[in-house]
This record gives sequence, C-alpha cells and structure tokens, in this order.
Amino acid sequence: MAKYDVVIIGSGPGGYVAAIRCAQLGFKTAIIEKYNTLGGTCLNVGCIPSKALLDSSEHYHKMNHEFAEHGINVTGAKLDFTQMIARKDNVVKQTCDGVEFLMKKNKIDVLTGVGSFKDKNTILINGKDEITADKVIIATGSKPVNLPFAKVDKKRVITSTEALKLSEVPKHLVIIGGGIIGLEMGSVYLRLGSEVTVIEYADRLTPGMDGDISKELKRIFGKQGMKFELSTKVSDVSVKGKTVTVKAENKKGEAVEFKGDYCLVAVGRKPYTEGLGLENVGIKTDDRGRIEVDGQLQTNVPGIYALGDVVKGAMLAHKAEEEGVFVAEVMAGQKPHIHYNLIPGVCYTWPEAAGVGATEEELKEAKTAYKTGKFPYRALGRARASMDIDGFVKILADEKTDEILGVHIVGARAADLIMEGVVAMEYRASAEDVCRMSHPHPTYSEAFKEACLAATENRAMHV
Repeated sequence: MAKYDVVIIGSGPGGYVAAIRCAQLGFKTAIIEKYNTLGGTCLNVGCIPSKALLDSSEHYHKMNHEFAEHGINVTGAKLDFTQMIARKDNVVKQTCDGVEFLMKKNKIDVLTGVGSFKDKNTILINGKDEITADKVIIATGSKPVNLPFAKVDKKRVITSTEALKLSEVPKHLVIIGGGIIGLEMGSVYLRLGSEVTVIEYADRLTPGMDGDISKELKRIFGKQGMKFELSTKVSDVSVKGKTVTVKAENKKGEAVEFKGDYCLVAVGRKPYTEGLGLENVGIKTDDRGRIEVDGQLQTNVPGIYALGDVVKGAMLAHKAEEEGVFVAEVMAGQKPHIHYNLIPGVCYTWPEAAGVGATEEELKEAKTAYKTGKFPYRALGRARASMDIDGFVKILADEKTDEILGVHIVGARAADLIMEGVVAMEYRASAEDVCRMSHPHPTYSEAFKEACLAATENRAMHV
C-alpha cells in the first residue's frame, strides 16, 4: 500500500497547484483524477476552451465589421466552425499536457480513478485500491446547476460543457441566465451569426458585479444585437424535434414564450462531492452542499482540507489556486494569507468586464461614505486607435481617507487592467497615490489614472 504525506483529490487549478506547492515544500505528494486528462473543469470544459472560442469568434466578428474601416478588405472568407472547434480542442490538449508535464517535473504521482474516503487516512481508488496519507486535500470542483423544469438532454437543452463542442452554429440560442457564463457563450455565438436571447430572473445582468457594469454590458451587447428578457421567470423548457420552447413569465406577470434550436442553461454551478464518501469520515457540509472549513481551510476532521469550488466563496479558478498554495503552506507550518476581498472577477466578453473590491451597491448598503471617479474609454487615444471606445474605468474611494475601496472596468483588456486595482488595493493605496504614478501614453491604463484623478477633487485631465 502506497503511503503519502499529502493526497489531493481533484486536478483542477486548485488541486494541481496545491500538489505543486506541496511538492516544492518537500511533501511526498499524489493527486487523484477520475478523468484521463488533468486540469479539471477549467482547463477541459471551462476557462481555457471558452477563451479560445471567444478569441476566435472575436477575430471573425472584426473581419466582418471592422477590418474595412482599417483599410483591410476581405473577400471570399467564410466561417469554418469545425476548424474553430478543432483549434479550441488543441489549445485544451496543450494546456492539459502542460499540467501533466508539471506533475512529472515535480515528482507528483498521478493516480487515475475516483478517489473516496475509507477513513481519514485511507483513500480508495475506484473503490478497491488503497493508499494512505497523513493529510488529504479535497479539490473536486463544481458542476452546472440543473433546473427541474429544464431537463438537460445534452443535445438541444445544454450546459456550458456542450456549448463548447456543438457541431453547428445555432440559428437561435436561448440562454437561461444572464451571468458571466451565459454572456460569454452568448457572445461567442452572437459573433458567429446566431440570434441570441438571454432570459434572466434578476432585474439586471451579472448580478454579482457593480450595477454600472451591468448597465454598460446590456447597452453594448444590445447594440451588437443580443436580446434580453430581464425580471423574467422560466417555468418550462420542452423539445420537439429541433425546436426548443421556453415558457416564462415576464415582470408584468404575462406569459411569454421563446423558441430556438438550442437552449443553454447557465444558472450557476454547485459543489461536486458525489462519491467522495464524506459520510465515512463525518465531514460536514452546509445547506448548499459546500464543505465547511475553518480559517485554515481545514474541515471538521483534522488533517483533511478542502478548497476551491467545494467551499464557500467565489467559484473562480484563481481563487482555487490561491487556496491551493495557502493550504500547502499551512501544512508546512507557514503563515500565508488570502485577501478574499481582493480576488478579481472577470467577464471575458469583448469588451471585457472586471471588478475587484466593493461595488457601489455594497458601499451604500454598508453606509460607507465614498466618492466616485469615472473615465470613459472613448476619451483615450489608444481606444480610438484600436476602435475599442466602449466602456469605462470606475474608481470607488473612501470619502475621508481617499483609500481605493473598489475598481470596476468595462473595456478592452479589462481583465489585465484590473490587476492595477488589485495591486493598489493590496497596498491600501489612495486614489491620489495612483494619480502620482506615470502611466504610459497611449495605453488603456491611462483610463485608470484618469478615473483616479476624477475621484481626487474631480480633476481628470482628458475629459
């Protein structure tokens, strides 16, 4: 029977990063993955493949709508959707192969099969082979939430997993859920020529993001042709042949109906703990199925830790990675920290949207005195040069101390630009601190500085 210092169940970003850090710290480490490829949801059917399709579809969109303005006339070009999917698959393969290489490089044993607890120190592989470990990390991730009235058949009623490997571009894609997953996949197919209708129960898109971001995304995507049905409650989804019918009730209480050839159910994700045998060791979960952990991410069973999507908090790959490093260092006796308020969230549409820290709604609810600085992309020379003039940078700062409390961005490269906000907030910078830093011209980052200037005595220079 093989014995390890640490065994990690699940090879997604949280699991494989935890394994690497454990190995770096001198622990004899093994990772268990039930699928034949490493990387979990993120690398296989989530972050990586969706970004590959988002980039491909954006190139196609620009060719059809912007190249002529740049003086590039394209004739005879056509969409090869099969090749687009094949390229996406190759990107996924390269990335997963990279994780396999990292496991070998760090001398981490990879065990293929379903891992489950026999007792707190004994793990079964596929219910039979046994290994032992001094400590165990649960990093099994999440899976899409299903709706009882919208049975997923993986053919016409689909989740994001199937949306990444369709054999054709939908004529009309009906999306239930106006969060990040719904908008990203809707954006892909809108660019490729689909009619896209987004049905959202809440009164705005991306409910977890700042309200100004939600309004701007609705304006931009509406201009691109995406249709929205907000404050609308879906009651039934049925399939007949190649037609999906979605029945709902709008905010006026009226019955409404939508027909498409595909329906994407994108209403969130839930922790995946099936088959782990948590009951065999008495690990507690909350009312949402999340594993309960303390401040060191240890469960109620000493020596067993959990991280990523199976515990509370944002279901983000980079949050799981931070927790993977955190747990490894805690087990090594170090004193790491994670500032959960400074984990950014990103919507990878184009333009992108990103936020970190408090939203304006949260500051109002907390009765925190704050000031706002906002700067539009269209006032940037760099944005005009690239024809990316939609969006803004919004800074929320403490009214008295000027400390930056939140940063919210819609615009080109927002996913990269948000890190300026993360760094500034990690060091508790004021808006004026950022104003005093030289930002290269012409760049999108100038919008960040200008928004800080706007928050500091309303003295933006270029608007």
